[in-house]
Parts: sequence; C-alpha cells; structure tokens
Amino acid sequence: MSTRRLLALPLLAGLALALSGCISPSVPMKPAESAGAPECAEVTVRLPDQVGDALDLRYTDAQATGAWGDPAAVLLRCGVPTPPPTTDRCITIGGIDWVENADEAPERYTYTSYGRTPAVEVVIDATQVSGTAVLSDIAEAVGYLPQTGACIGADDLEDFGGTIGPDDIATTDAPVETTP
Repeated sequence: MSTRRLLALPLLAGLALALSGCISPSVPMKPAESAGAPECAEVTVRLPDQVGDALDLRYTDAQATGAWGDPAAVLLRCGVPTPPPTTDRCITIGGIDWVENADEAPERYTYTSYGRTPAVEVVIDATQVSGTAVLSDIAEAVGYLPQTGACIGADDLEDFGGTIGPDDIATTDAPVETTP
C-alpha cells in the first residue's frame, strides 16, 4: 500500500467520526393505531422542515410520525383515534381545529386535531417553543386530512331550535360532529 493511502485512511476515519458526532440519531416513537392510513402518508410527506423558532425536522423510527428539535421539543403522530365531542378547550389555528390537553401544563401540551379523520396528535414542550407557532406551521400538512366536523362555541348555539338554559352552555369552546 502506498504511503499516500496509509496517510489517507486515518484522515478519512477521523472525518467519518467527526461527522457522525454531528448527526443526531432518529427519535424513537410509537406509531399510532391507524398510522398506515394513506391520508397519514399525505400528511407526513408535507411536514415542514422547520417549526417554531427554527426547530429542525428530525428522523423518526415509526411510520406517520414527525419530530422537531434536538432534543425533540415537538412530536407528531398521525393516525390516532378521532376525539369524540367534548367540553375540553378547542382552538382553531390555520383552519385546523385542535382539542387541547393541558394535563401537563405549563411545561407540555398535547393537541389532537378535531373533525379530521384520521386524527393527528402533537405534543409540544412549551418551555422550548410556542404551541401556536407549531400548530400554525403544520396546519398546511394536516389540512390534507378530510374534514368531517368542527369546533363550536356557545355563540354558535343561537340557531339551535331546542330549549337550552344557561347551565347547558359550556364556557369554553367545544367540538361537535357535523354530518356531511
């Protein structure tokens, strides 16, 4: 072997080692129940390269998932069960309705798309990134899921033909199913 080749081998090995230290391993995740749905593939291929304040998209090891940040500050799973009508807080960002789970607030919030099948779940580390920014950034991708319902609030009940008393109206927006 030539001297040139002998000198090149340690340099190449050092370069490979240095580059491998710069690459984050994939984020371990569990796929959702309906991750194999074709609609989830549509969402996954449209996920943005960045969310929030420059959190980069990372590789994951599960179908129909996404993760941003290192360490991961945002986790997304497509194919979770569609939430039923609820009185939990429901917000609309970028044309997508989200049911908010604040059980771990203020550090972490979980949002599940409402009125779209299959549903998308997004877990956001609020100490690292704004939930509003993230949901806005992924709205275009989630918008490829068919819409089957929408959030409504107390103001939307004015056209209701039945009798409703003040105790029957929730103070927070709540989703309901709509018929196609």
